[in-house]
Amino acid sequence: MPTLDETRLERIKPWMQGYVDERKFAGSSVLVQQAGQEVFYHDTGFRDVAGGTSFARDTVARIYSMTKPVTSLALMMLVEEGRIHLDAPLSAVLPEFKDMHALVPGATSMDQVERAPVPTLHQTVTHTAGFSYPFNPGVLPRAMEAAKLLFGPSEGSLEEVTRRLAQMPLAFQPGTRWEYSVGIDVIGRVVEVLSGQSLDAFFQTRIFDPLGMTETGFAVPQDALDRFASLYTPLASGAMALNNAQTKSADTLRCVDVAEKSPFRAPRTLSGGGGLVGTIDDYMRFCEALRTGGQSLVSPATLRFMMANHLPGEIADMGPSSFAEQPMTGMGFGIGGSTVLNPARTRTPSSVGDFSWGGMASTFFWIDPVHDLSVVFFTQLSPSSSYPARPELKALIHGALP
Repeated sequence: MPTLDETRLERIKPWMQGYVDERKFAGSSVLVQQAGQEVFYHDTGFRDVAGGTSFARDTVARIYSMTKPVTSLALMMLVEEGRIHLDAPLSAVLPEFKDMHALVPGATSMDQVERAPVPTLHQTVTHTAGFSYPFNPGVLPRAMEAAKLLFGPSEGSLEEVTRRLAQMPLAFQPGTRWEYSVGIDVIGRVVEVLSGQSLDAFFQTRIFDPLGMTETGFAVPQDALDRFASLYTPLASGAMALNNAQTKSADTLRCVDVAEKSPFRAPRTLSGGGGLVGTIDDYMRFCEALRTGGQSLVSPATLRFMMANHLPGEIADMGPSSFAEQPMTGMGFGIGGSTVLNPARTRTPSSVGDFSWGGMASTFFWIDPVHDLSVVFFTQLSPSSSYPARPELKALIHGALP
């Protein structure tokens, strides 16, 4: 039975309203379930400030990197079926990765490389393969930015973009560091090749349909455009320009994507690392499938394996210099998401084993196995490092626990 204190949960409402009143978020929603029962839901603010439309329960939002656990689950479904094993080299599925090089330590240009082993699927899905993101610091990220290699919605087919990535060196030797990366986009292409289906078809038939996720996909349907939230940023240089994050706009809610003109209406790139849009109830169905043991998608044992720590220690032990959606200390990383090892070291009220991840537009979810909790937070402000909403929300909900 639910044990959360309803009076203390009410504290979430003025906290959410404060973010709207201070023009930090245009609008937001929070959904909490415990032991499979809904114990809290609230929304406030606007999905589009200019139009004055409310941020409601049926709002369709960009979940960006909260796509990663979905793609990771797809990979584990194929692993469970014996199609591939996690120590297989990427080149066993994607031959374009058969001849790999990595930048030498301290490299200052893209031609300073040395031979490297082919990353394994396990390294690729845990961000230890040597891939990166354009918004990280470093030589490879700058080259990716110049090449417009983000796996954004308009870059080409997943096959084309993955082949372009394979022509670049790795940022470091596989297995030696942790760096947030497009690795799970590459895993999306692995899913396509192994299954013989496009990534959207695999997601639809193998995950979304079985879970009843009717509002989630890579494209916003025409009949849902009026519910698709606008995207905002406080940055002057662009919503993904984290290397210039100090350059703030005069408007803390500068609109950078609206429904009518959004590339999410008809995306060319099926980004397994950041391409999905959907509703808060749909994502809660996914979280509940992970919390309760897969609902026949995979076995409960496979999910426990996914949500365990797959690193030698904390993320921080592997020297990340990258942007990421979570703290680094006290935190490990599993298959597609982070897992709490030591709540005190994360400096955020948590339970050991909390499994979570977030998206660039400040969305967030976590699953607490100790208290049977699933929590999903939706808003649409990029980048997610703008405000400390995630640890604040965790503290609010932990404050309602006995």
